[in-house]
Formats: sequence, C-alpha cells, structure tokens
Amino acid sequence: METLVVPAGEGHAFAVSEGQKVRVITPKGQQSADFFACSAGDTSEWLSPPHTWMPTRSLHPRVGDVFLSNLRRPMLEFLEDGADGLHDFIIAPCDAIRYRQFGVEGHHRSCAENLVVAMRELGHEITAGPLAVNFFTNTVVEDGFIFSTPASPVVKPGGYVLLQACMDLTCVVSSCPYDLEGPGWAINAPGGPTEIHVELL
Repeated sequence: METLVVPAGEGHAFAVSEGQKVRVITPKGQQSADFFACSAGDTSEWLSPPHTWMPTRSLHPRVGDVFLSNLRRPMLEFLEDGADGLHDFIIAPCDAIRYRQFGVEGHHRSCAENLVVAMRELGHEITAGPLAVNFFTNTVVEDGFIFSTPASPVVKPGGYVLLQACMDLTCVVSSCPYDLEGPGWAINAPGGPTEIHVELL
C-alpha cells in the first residue's frame, strides 16, 4: 500500500492502474476532497458527474455507482462509503473567478488551480475545466435550490471512500481551499482547509 498526503488546500496527481483500489480519507473530517480522473492515455477523456448521474438518477454518489467519463465509459466503481453518503456531484470546482466574485483580492488557491498545477507536474497541460466528484461535501436540494449549511450533517474524522479503477487513470485529489463564510454555503470546517490522505491499494 502507498499513502499520499495531500497538504491542506493543495492538490496531488497520481497514476492508478485498471483494477487498483483508491481510498480517499479526510483525517480530521469535514474537508471536501475534489476528485478528478482522466484516461491515462487521453487527457481529453475526464470523469463526468453529469454523465454519471444520468443512469444512476442520483445527484449524490452512492456505493455501487460506476463513475463514467465524458465518453460514457466506466472509469471507477464506488465500493465502500465510510462517510455516511455525504458527497456531491453538483458543485463546480472553485476557481479564481469565484473568489473574485466573493470579493477576495489577490491570489487564493482553488481546486481548478490545484488540478492544473498537479497535472503539470506530471507533464500534462490542462486547458479545459473538468468537473469533479466532491467527496465529503454535504449538499441538499430543496425546491430546486442547493444548500450546504453548518447545521447539516458533516463528515466525521476518518471518513473515507473506496474506489476501484475500471481503466488506467490519472487522478487528482484537491484538498478544497474554500475558506469563506456565507449564508447557506458551508463547504469545509471552520478554521480553513485540512489535509487529505490517499491510499493506493
């Protein structure tokens, strides 16, 4: 087993072979992990939440789901959920534009930036912005509106998910840097982001 530590607010890219298992863990709890994956042989084929939820009819990942690519090919199977189902398919990765819209001045790390930086370290230049599976992110849809509030259940320390690759992949996990406060929008624990662990089995 190989263990990777994704520092708080940063991202990490790694290769996964077909049949290999990946465990993503939030050691301190309530820390969103944006999970990206692309075909190892073609970085234009990305894991796609919208393509995945069409056959599952669920806006939240569930054990037994097969995550599909934008070409509708199976990429990963969701084997185990140690985080009480508190995951999200809906929210787009945070980026520089979002932070500027929220009034942030100057540079602020984002999941979109973490993806680009992590993939660049492996020699890949990412020009399009794929969506992510947001593990450990609790969202609720009511009357067509989406919420993520401090009053909602949160993922406890040690929460995890276990996935198995259906093809050779390049994956990226971002410890979401989102640290802003606002009504109806609580992504990570108060006090800022914390690290994420990834185990390759």
